[in-house]
Amino acid sequence: MSVDHFSAVSGDYARFRPGYPEALFDWVAGVCAEHGLAWDVACGSGQATRALAARFRHVVGTDASAAQLQGAAAVPNVEWRVATAERSGFEDRSVDLITVAQALHWFDLEAFWSECRRVLRPGGVVAVWCYGTAVLQHEAANRVFQNFYHEVIGRFWPAGRRMVEEGYAGVAFPFQRVPSPSFSMNAEWGVDEMAGYCASWSATKRCREETGVDPIPALRKALKRELLEVRVEIQWPLVVHAGRLFHVEH
Repeated sequence: MSVDHFSAVSGDYARFRPGYPEALFDWVAGVCAEHGLAWDVACGSGQATRALAARFRHVVGTDASAAQLQGAAAVPNVEWRVATAERSGFEDRSVDLITVAQALHWFDLEAFWSECRRVLRPGGVVAVWCYGTAVLQHEAANRVFQNFYHEVIGRFWPAGRRMVEEGYAGVAFPFQRVPSPSFSMNAEWGVDEMAGYCASWSATKRCREETGVDPIPALRKALKRELLEVRVEIQWPLVVHAGRLFHVEH
């Protein structure tokens, strides 16, 4: 079943997670034959859900965490539901698009793929994507950031994090592949945004719980020493896997 790693950091998640490029959602909508209903799975506070709402008549964002959904803004054609990826509550063959943004690694994949096959219309699309470790375009600050990610909290990452670092390359994807173009994620952040982003990580939460020490103040101090008030560009590698359902289970 889907695992809730983020209720305790839902405020930081909503404020500091990077946004996805509009071109990604244009492409995803473009490969769908119908635009009636989209399901955004493990939607968090709705970063991807809101973008889908501009392209589909009705969108349902589900998350296992009620606290995450409390940070989601009201949108006229979006419905927010507490539900797991493996038990959505949708009717059979009712969904045109299923999206999973930076969350597939938390699922029971066999059960989730079965749920996708159940709820997708014939010809419907599944699109999943993830972004790997950020790179700061500032040599000294990037060293601080990478040390925090790999050394300070490295041992606290759940096992599924490796799937993200590999871009879901080893995940069996049981749908007819739809070739995806290349996309990139970029932001310009200062120390506050970087520290807030790192505070939203599940590994940071686990580090606090197991050591009794919050690692963010030391990270903030180290970044401040290198950057002062300077804002720097950050880049994330973004990988998309998409497929179409042609054979529906009976």
